[in-house]
Amino acid sequence: MTFYQELQLSSAGSKQLIKNTTDKKEKWRHILIYNFKVYLVMAFCVAVVTLYTKLTGQENSVVGVTVLLALLVLRQADFGIRTSHGLLSIVGIFTIMMAGPRLANMVSPVGAFFINCVCILLLMIFGCHNVIMHNHSTFVLGYLLLYGYDVSGRAFEMRVIGLTAGMLVCMAVFYKNQKNRPYRRTFKDLFREFDVRSARNQWYLKLTLIVSSAMLIVSLLGLPRAMWAGIACMSVCLPFTEDGKMRAVDRGVFNMVGCALFFILYLILPESGRSMIGIIGGIGVGYSAGYKWQTVFNTFGALAIATSLFGLPMALLLRSGINVIASLYTVVCNVIYDKLHGKNTEITENLVKP
Repeated sequence: MTFYQELQLSSAGSKQLIKNTTDKKEKWRHILIYNFKVYLVMAFCVAVVTLYTKLTGQENSVVGVTVLLALLVLRQADFGIRTSHGLLSIVGIFTIMMAGPRLANMVSPVGAFFINCVCILLLMIFGCHNVIMHNHSTFVLGYLLLYGYDVSGRAFEMRVIGLTAGMLVCMAVFYKNQKNRPYRRTFKDLFREFDVRSARNQWYLKLTLIVSSAMLIVSLLGLPRAMWAGIACMSVCLPFTEDGKMRAVDRGVFNMVGCALFFILYLILPESGRSMIGIIGGIGVGYSAGYKWQTVFNTFGALAIATSLFGLPMALLLRSGINVIASLYTVVCNVIYDKLHGKNTEITENLVKP
């Protein structure tokens, strides 16, 4: 395996390669390449976000994060349709991320619920036809981040410009890497094949309703960070309900672990060093091969921002409370939805019997 090929491996792939290598010299080579890759990716991420912050303003640093996540996914993933038609999906996805969050923040929580439902469902249709790619987690996450860090006026204009530039870069990278895919499905097939009776589309609807309703509830309660509830629900609402139950446990438990580790770091680091906690979290995510520890280290960045806004105690309470309750809410909604859908299916089958 070449140096470049090793750089393309996931954390899990690199760790497995290191584990399976018996030659000491080769093992150390793999270890060095793995560490180089983690810090290279981290440096690239910091560079992209910093560039976006300088060009579009501090309040739009989230645009850099959103574009970066999309770019990292689109360099490897596809949409299950012709590559040229996949470019239309990218345009649709970025258009929704430009308009949807702003519109949802301009209306009441109930109005925002309906806007979020439409936007999230369209993101699922545009980006997740090939379910195994899990593209939805990136695009819905980007939408929720933009919703949570809303801007207006000149800042919104710069946000649109930043997202448009990011969209063009993503389209170029996507086409270069995916142009030889032999798919026959077209962009129109994403809608032609939409069938509310199919397992895939039932999952689309379920995730859309659960994420949007969770944010509605948080907003109606007057609590900040409704997007955290949406992100937690999206993470737990997997295509198979049984998988989601274990994911809910992991989401709740390891968010608590992340909060505890953040609290310790916050206390032991000098005030001047606390700004590094987010970067420490990013490096930790790079070394994490599994969902559990990725959840732990993702907590650092979220808490670093929330602590500056609400103070440490409130930030910890919000982060842990919203994630635990939202995870439980998703499990309960999944069970209720599946039971109701099962009953509706049974009634429909009885009605069509001769």
